[in-house]
Amino acid sequence: MAGRNDPHGINRDIRDDFRAEIREFLGTRRARVTPEQAGLPAYGGERRRVTGLRREEVALLAGISSEYYTRLERGNATGVSESVIESIAQALQLDEAERIHLLDLLRGAGTTRPPRRRPAQQRVRPAVQRVLDSMTGTPAFVLSGRGDILAANPLGRALFSPVYADPARPPNNARFIFLSPHAPQFFRDWDQVANDTVAMLRAEAGRDLYDRRLTDLIGELSTRSDDFRHRWAAHNVRIHTTGVKRLHHPLVGDLDLPFETFPLGTDPSQFLLTYTPDPASPSQDALNLLASWAATNDDIERPAPADDPAPADSTEPPD
Repeated sequence: MAGRNDPHGINRDIRDDFRAEIREFLGTRRARVTPEQAGLPAYGGERRRVTGLRREEVALLAGISSEYYTRLERGNATGVSESVIESIAQALQLDEAERIHLLDLLRGAGTTRPPRRRPAQQRVRPAVQRVLDSMTGTPAFVLSGRGDILAANPLGRALFSPVYADPARPPNNARFIFLSPHAPQFFRDWDQVANDTVAMLRAEAGRDLYDRRLTDLIGELSTRSDDFRHRWAAHNVRIHTTGVKRLHHPLVGDLDLPFETFPLGTDPSQFLLTYTPDPASPSQDALNLLASWAATNDDIERPAPADDPAPADSTEPPD
């Protein structure tokens, strides 16, 4: 990760971090593909020291020399062609997110620009905030690539009140997931959410290893969370734009919320996230109840009360 042992970039080739990321990423991708999965005979039998592909096997599948692939895996990406990258992606059975991540890393390995200083705090344009506020029946957020909640409408803040309970601003999903004791209860599929979050952070880091806010966050989580550190070492990446989030809200109970994300064209590092439950579903009823609570509580960024013994489908909003 950027800043390993030299956070200020003094006396260091700034491409070294990208080269290390290329080496570790390609190495983990090789390890997960067996010769049988690649359609190759497993030479060596029981004496084989690796379960995944050897470098020469990747080279064979990609139609390049073993020496060339070895140099590439070590981070020597000078002059590599798109056709070679595509051949390697096919040999390693990379999905679209992994292929884009590899391209980002190879591009970074050729850069000579110095690391950035800490960027200014990201802002959300007033017009975007007005769009959020107009979505009265839908929880909606603007998130950064590192998981900061940069803006939300009232129903979004009510839905994510456990995340807003952290006094740090802006609230950050990754920090909540790995550092809050309430996260496993709030996210009913916590393990999958944790995997997806790390995979998205890894993809974001590949786009710019010198985003100081991102590297600071990764450093904090790596230091304070074994769960995060082990997942980060796997080098998994993912593009996660749609799905269903299964939540347990302390006020209204369980919700199954389909979500969609939309990039904000003027700022590629920000995207809009919306949750839209199925019409007339229990989740829609629970969201309506939450909207009633949000409408009568001015300070909805405080943590919501603990789980109430009253059933979540009560027709009366909580006090």
